Amino acid sequence: MHPYFLLTPGPLSTSRTVKEAMLRDVSTWDRDYNDVVQDVRRQLVTLATDEGEGGSAAEYTAVLVQGSGTFAVEATIGSVVPPDGKLLVAANGAYGERIAQIAARLSIDHMALPQPETEPADVARIDRALADDRRITHVALVHCETTTGMLNPAAAVGQAVRKHGRTFILDAMSSFGGTPLTVGALAADYLISSANKCIEGVPGFGFVIARRAVLEKTAGWARSLSLDLFDQWREMESKGGKWRYTSPTHVVLAFAQALAELVAEGGVAARYARYTENHRVLVEGLVGLGFRPLVAPEHRSPIITAFLCPRDPAFTFDAMYEALKSRGFVIYPGKVSQAETFRVGTIGQVFPTDIRRLVECFGKVIREFAWQV
Repeated sequence: MHPYFLLTPGPLSTSRTVKEAMLRDVSTWDRDYNDVVQDVRRQLVTLATDEGEGGSAAEYTAVLVQGSGTFAVEATIGSVVPPDGKLLVAANGAYGERIAQIAARLSIDHMALPQPETEPADVARIDRALADDRRITHVALVHCETTTGMLNPAAAVGQAVRKHGRTFILDAMSSFGGTPLTVGALAADYLISSANKCIEGVPGFGFVIARRAVLEKTAGWARSLSLDLFDQWREMESKGGKWRYTSPTHVVLAFAQALAELVAEGGVAARYARYTENHRVLVEGLVGLGFRPLVAPEHRSPIITAFLCPRDPAFTFDAMYEALKSRGFVIYPGKVSQAETFRVGTIGQVFPTDIRRLVECFGKVIREFAWQV
């Protein structure tokens, strides 16, 4: 079904049955299809509220948004910050910086707190900023910063935001469904993710799990027609799962199948255990070959890991990429500004046996090119 494993943070390798779910054509107006949409929305809220402490399912709702994960992030940022509001962005990687770019493009008053990409978000600094600037109404944080594989302290940031009575927006794009979390424990008012991440669907829509009482106050705030989060939610709520504009029907069917397969695997806890073992095998194997991870062990996620490139003058990422691709594995180029890196994802329909084969292939490529790692 695929010529190689996608070892990226999404899109990623999916199961045959998820792919097969897309072989059926359905109408966006069809009641059976809209029932699937409603069931997906309910399951997302359940996933976000029943695996740990805090947050009744009745307090939250889910909105599906056409497009990639960034579309869902932009829909949220552009719709829930009021016209006179101000956004604080914790930026310790490319995706935090992207949130600040979205705010700037939409002319939203904002302040970015830049940090080194190898350090977790500074909770004390966020707390001070909230105490010093009462104009800040919202705080945005990326949970798993896939620039490096950093797992930011979302719960601590969420508690600081709640203490100051502000609204917390969590970009959980690459963590939701693959790491145990709840919106209640994280004090998140909005949690954003995408179909093609840890739930192991295919690209085509993102989703926002929102505190219902907070979302209901945002009518008329959106800076975009098609990315109006409140209007999208109101349409789905009032018309039984109908989207405002053409929905990615095949992608929704695949996602419904992916959710069923998450349950069959044993839920988020079981998937997290598999991803964690994938990550362990990867790191131990590549370190054994001489590669060095970029981020300290205590801050790494099991989602994706950044490694420093060899300093050998003969080394090129493109050569390594093509050599691994020819052996059945596709990895990710680096995105860090201060170092030459490459990244390897450990999510999707990938298992420890696959990662062991990957490590063997890395060894063969190193020997083939005679690189000094």
